[in-house]
Amino acid sequence: MKKLVLALSLCATSILLAQQTQKAEALDSVMITTKINIPKKNSGKVVTTITREQLKNKQGQSVAQVLNQIAGFEINGSRSNDGQNLGYFVRGGRNRQVLIVVDGVAVNDPSSIANDYDLRLIAVQTIERIEVIKGASSALYGSGAATAVISITTLAASKDKMRAIFSSSVSTNRSAEDNEGDLKKPVTLTSPAAHTSLFDLSGTLEKLSYNISFTSRYADGLSAVEAPQDAPQAFLPDTYTQYQTRARVRYKFNKNISYSHNFSFGKVKADFDSFNYTDAANQNTTKQITTGGQLLWKYKKGMFVVNDSYTWIERGFYSSFPSKFESKAYGLDAYGTYQASEDLTLLVGLGHNSSSFRSFSVPFGASQLVKDLDDSIANFTIVDPYLNLNYISSFGLNINAGARLNIHNLYGSHAVYNINPSYSFDIGKATLKALGSYSTAYITPSLFQIHAPGYGNLDLEPEQNATLEGGFEFTKKDKLRMSIVYFDRTETNFIDFVTVDPDNFIYQYQNIDAIFNASGLEVEAMVAFSRQMSFNVNYTNTQPDARFAMRIPKHKANALLSYTTEKGYVSLNYQFVGDREDSYFNNDTFTTDLITLDSFSTLDLTLARQLGFTDDMRVFLNVSNILNEDYQELYRYQTRGRNITLGFTLGL
Repeated sequence: MKKLVLALSLCATSILLAQQTQKAEALDSVMITTKINIPKKNSGKVVTTITREQLKNKQGQSVAQVLNQIAGFEINGSRSNDGQNLGYFVRGGRNRQVLIVVDGVAVNDPSSIANDYDLRLIAVQTIERIEVIKGASSALYGSGAATAVISITTLAASKDKMRAIFSSSVSTNRSAEDNEGDLKKPVTLTSPAAHTSLFDLSGTLEKLSYNISFTSRYADGLSAVEAPQDAPQAFLPDTYTQYQTRARVRYKFNKNISYSHNFSFGKVKADFDSFNYTDAANQNTTKQITTGGQLLWKYKKGMFVVNDSYTWIERGFYSSFPSKFESKAYGLDAYGTYQASEDLTLLVGLGHNSSSFRSFSVPFGASQLVKDLDDSIANFTIVDPYLNLNYISSFGLNINAGARLNIHNLYGSHAVYNINPSYSFDIGKATLKALGSYSTAYITPSLFQIHAPGYGNLDLEPEQNATLEGGFEFTKKDKLRMSIVYFDRTETNFIDFVTVDPDNFIYQYQNIDAIFNASGLEVEAMVAFSRQMSFNVNYTNTQPDARFAMRIPKHKANALLSYTTEKGYVSLNYQFVGDREDSYFNNDTFTTDLITLDSFSTLDLTLARQLGFTDDMRVFLNVSNILNEDYQELYRYQTRGRNITLGFTLGL
């Protein structure tokens, strides 16, 4: 083990000594592009932006793993078998409270219980930029934006007439138990268990630009459920396969008006084991087709944008209890901005969503899937007019305020709003910004909760959230940035799975009369030691309501030491996750018992180098969980131990 660490350290040192320098981007020059373009220093929220260059330096990671390093985030399942379902635990919340936006349109799966979107359907290689806004943002984004909005922008076309990019990587895929005894079972790439690839072709021909991409990933070698300690090799590996094809064309009519249209098809196939922690030959598949476009019209004092997207998703579960779901969703977001004065920008918009799904199951005594719910019944429509004002003064005061009216065809109307002031003080060459906000949000009942056979409830009302935030951000040009934010979130009208008649096993989804609270503290800091070397660290303390504390650590920290130059990148990434509670079904007592999962920490190394003989080829090496930490992020489920990823990116 010591020889491995020493060899990697020497390799990192040799690369560092060979690098050239590059100028770091000034922190206060970053623009927030979430509907209104404003300098980051004028934003009343601490917005996290992950650029294309940063994503290149995270080669070998999934979208969930990238997001898992953000303060306030815990993406449960991102460290496990590739096919593991993901839990989006942000600020003490759950999947239903996180909204995912792709190319300006909110995406969701109408057939899922939480109405959430599976991030495994998006390959990190196809992403241009990610912006994360934490806190209640329903006034600007609609349903589900209660704890965070994850806004993803896919790859832009090359400005050349034609440019091709090919990226490929191979990696091991082992648990910590498999790596025990380094001399007997060394980690090697001679028989890689995972392979990821990307092919992207894009270009610009005068007024027309285009993108065509194909991504794929295959992973094997890791069982979903952890085998018994006395027989660690007893369970068979559960394979994972994913691929996605995406195409986009954009036509620029003139310098102010353009239209783009996209189409994508993707499929995920994953093996999974039995719910009672035994090995099983189960499998689930997800297919997705998405198409949509964007109309952009820039005028003298603003712009008008129309984003729309149509999504079809099919999910199948093949086990002792087979089932299938088919869902359709159409989303539209149209808004216009107008700069009323030098200080004031007005935004007026209209959101629309129509969703439906149908389900199939095998009745008792039968052997074939039978439709048990039709999309002519399971559907709803939402219309959301909204208004937002953004005021940036010349003396340091900034105010963002907005309101939205949610009009639902089943439960009627519901209004939300936000007020987000901030004030900046100049302290020599540094800036201290005080910020605060009070925002409300709503979570529309999912179609499953409304219409599920035997469990649905047509009388459900939306869940309601209110978030109070306050904090400070200190910035000294591109040398230093520190922030501390306190949040307090209140949740009412929670939709729960309630026992109506235990004797006859009757259950139903109902709004319950209870108030839940989650609070916490997020601390972030960045220090640039030079133009090449920087250190980023964040710490999150989360105090979730006891009812929702499952799998949420009270303490979590991330630290990243990186060295970036024109031709290379080296980083060490440390993550600490504190104790968490989990639950499991006890087969002996037939009860659901609680268990505490121990804290753990991981250390990852990433090396990337642009080859000297060409500017278009870059090789990278990633060693994850260097110390081979053995831990569980879900009780009795497998997690990855020390693994190596080796790959390259070639531009033609």
